[in-house]
Amino acid sequence: MMAITGRISTAGIFLMLSVQVAVAAEVLTIGGQGMHCGEDPQCINRLHPDIPMAAHAAPGDTLILKTRNASDRVLDPQSDYDDPRAAGPEIGAVHPLTGPVHIEGAERGDVLAVTILDIAPGPYAYTSASSFGFAADLIGEDHRVLWRLDRRYAVSDDLPGVRIPNGAFPGVVTTLPGAPELETALSREAALAAAGGTLFLPDPTHASPAELCGENGRARDACLRTLPPREHGGNMDIRYLGVGATVYLPCHVTGCGLAVGDLHYAQGDGEVAGTAIEMDADVTLVTKLLKAGQGAPDLSRGPHYEGPASLLDIPSQRFYAVTGLPIKEKGSVPPEMRYLESGTIAELENLHKDVNLAARNALDAMVDYIADTYGYSRVEAYIIASVAVDLRIGQLVDTPNVGVTAVLPLDIFVDDR
Repeated sequence: MMAITGRISTAGIFLMLSVQVAVAAEVLTIGGQGMHCGEDPQCINRLHPDIPMAAHAAPGDTLILKTRNASDRVLDPQSDYDDPRAAGPEIGAVHPLTGPVHIEGAERGDVLAVTILDIAPGPYAYTSASSFGFAADLIGEDHRVLWRLDRRYAVSDDLPGVRIPNGAFPGVVTTLPGAPELETALSREAALAAAGGTLFLPDPTHASPAELCGENGRARDACLRTLPPREHGGNMDIRYLGVGATVYLPCHVTGCGLAVGDLHYAQGDGEVAGTAIEMDADVTLVTKLLKAGQGAPDLSRGPHYEGPASLLDIPSQRFYAVTGLPIKEKGSVPPEMRYLESGTIAELENLHKDVNLAARNALDAMVDYIADTYGYSRVEAYIIASVAVDLRIGQLVDTPNVGVTAVLPLDIFVDDR
């Protein structure tokens, strides 16, 4: 077995696994062929029940998934690779997922328990700030940072004075939707788009598998994008799903169709710039199958997960925090609310229990604090917030003002700037 990383002991991992999963029968390596997802028969970047399984495994097998970074780009700054997809929109290639894996014996209605054993980071990673991020209008500038990684820390010449501890986890852990789940997602997302909401509808550009979801694919207008999480998992971006965590996913198709990708070296709760520390990585995991009606949890509202409490810790001995309330200037409408076209929202200075506005205000204050205290620009501070600052709910009951705090781990700052 590969070395265990994270903040729990190897002994603790094996004790947990002795209870939750069977002894592994095989070790299977999946993915990693070609220069990008489209060249890898064990890689997908769309979701649809008709996507063929790329590999087969029994519950309890050890799976090593060779995953690609969220943008599916070569990250080595010395590489001279000429990506043939460079002319098209980069968002079309997001997110490459290794899989799907057919889990033997799994049927619709079962639950798949996936336990993360190890995450081996690649040598490089990136973080980008763009208009895709949360409250990006407050920053108004794009920026990209290249990181160098090892098992302990991420460092960057683009952000001197910052050293981010390893808190690796997969942003995307998913099973395939079934036909009913696909129809529901397509319908509700189309309705939201028609109402003016911001989201990514099916698009065949750079889609994998191309024969089903690409330009000439029979489901080109029905393959779900991987950008949002859904009831079957997906892009949950929960930083607590690190080594030692177990996530429970619903099986909607025969074999479940497990797929994993979007590996993050570290992320703050919120991933506010739109990206974390995005890396290639090898993910080692095992699965356990919970049959319907035999103690499987109800996942109708979304996946469940569990793990050691140490995964909930901030990576620091000290912190500094700011608070946010749902208060704004009269006449302004937060961008996330503009699709509602409400004059009432514009005229109010205080929105009732609005967590989004409270989080936006907390983030704005934290960006100011990092910039003012440590001498970074606001966009650099925004990047730091995306990979290290946690946005946490303080309370939801003190009407009209819910409270959100932004927590900054201070030990990420070092003296070599």
